[in-house]
Amino acid sequence: MADTAAAGAGEKIELSKAEKAVIEALEKLNVIELNNVVKFMEQEYGISAAAPVAIAGVAAAGAAGDAGGAEEKSAYDIELTDAGAQKIAVIKVVRELTELPLGEAKAAVDSAPKVIKEGVPKADAEKMKKKLEEAGAKVTLK
Repeated sequence: MADTAAAGAGEKIELSKAEKAVIEALEKLNVIELNNVVKFMEQEYGISAAAPVAIAGVAAAGAAGDAGGAEEKSAYDIELTDAGAQKIAVIKVVRELTELPLGEAKAAVDSAPKVIKEGVPKADAEKMKKKLEEAGAKVTLK
């Protein structure tokens, strides 16, 4: 996957050594780090990582939602909105849920509001939210 990427109708794009090095570095990042890189590039260079197809899909889903009522989401992003008074306990829970190293978990808690986990099934998201709230954090499911 690092050597080529599919484009168009089966065309393969050849990458230079520098481009391959960037892809390999990105593959080593965890979800939170990769999300930060994407947000930085969007702000710094005025680009968007959203695919045009995704926008069309959202518009179609919105139109269908208006006609047939709201459909319940199946996957949620877990956002830590506030670490609360028991910050150490919250860091421990964040480490447990995300498997982040201590420094990264602390940075995530310190930078609240922060999405700490993305695309989590509803049942798991509810369990994670409850665990974080028991540790003293304020959490929002998006």
